[in-house]
Amino acid sequence: MMKSKAYYLNLEYGIATRKLSEEEGGDILAYYTDLPFIAGDGESIEEAINDAKSAFACYLDVALEKGDVVKEPSHLMKTKRINITVPIYALEQIDTYAKSLNMNRSTFLVESALKQVRV
Repeated sequence: MMKSKAYYLNLEYGIATRKLSEEEGGDILAYYTDLPFIAGDGESIEEAINDAKSAFACYLDVALEKGDVVKEPSHLMKTKRINITVPIYALEQIDTYAKSLNMNRSTFLVESALKQVRV
């Protein structure tokens, strides 16, 4: 499922900042901790963060146009194993359908459940 630019812009990505040395320009550097290749700079922390966010928005335009996978914040990707009971006939149908979408069972079940709760 292709997610929109707005979806990614609304996620809470971690942004780190650091003071640059005089040889590096002396300003403030801000970068996405999960996407360190996306960065910005500025004379203040706020300016550097805004610049990094602008760079992220530009990255999304290109990545989404090309169909690239955009990494979500690592804190959202943690998983928990659960046990559920599903009738065998239903499990077979779920597996067949998920396979036709090139998904595994877990991904299909999570995405299907999320569609129901995002009313």
